[in-house]
Amino acid sequence: MIDTTTVSTKDELQQILDLQKRNLKQHISEAEKEEQGFVTMSFSMPMMETLHAVAPSIIIKDDHNVIAYAIVLLQQGRKAYPALEPMFVNLEKLNWQGKPLYHYNFYIMGQVCVDKGYRGLGLFDMLYLKHKEIYQHQYDFIVTTISTSNLRSLNAHKRVGFVTINTFTDNLDEWDVVLWDWS
Repeated sequence: MIDTTTVSTKDELQQILDLQKRNLKQHISEAEKEEQGFVTMSFSMPMMETLHAVAPSIIIKDDHNVIAYAIVLLQQGRKAYPALEPMFVNLEKLNWQGKPLYHYNFYIMGQVCVDKGYRGLGLFDMLYLKHKEIYQHQYDFIVTTISTSNLRSLNAHKRVGFVTINTFTDNLDEWDVVLWDWS
């Protein structure tokens, strides 16, 4: 039985890390990256525990197995993952609808991934719909960054309702900053 919910156990956090590891761009072929997409950042259990202590992420489970996740990264979690600092610095420079981004109440999608055996079933959209259901009354929008070479992810985010507001480059990659406005 497939269920969309929030993380509630350390085992679920470990399953997120395992799914992440299988989909890191350095662990898959060029053809798979191009066709299926990839994740860039590698999280650790202490990072995940810190982030989830602030706000639980959304997962989809098939029975007891985590088959998809979308990590919530509140601004309070900024120090948990120093490699994301260039993203935060870039966000500080951006505007949305004529006002600085930080004049709004928003959070960041830390990472999203669907297990290979479950792709094409609408789980990506289910993750984001659950995000909206849970967090839209607290936040104006959600922001994330996507490698400009990850066309599958860019297209999936666009389909959900995200719009590109900026492109920047750091020491890891070139990124599109995308935003889904819930107002």
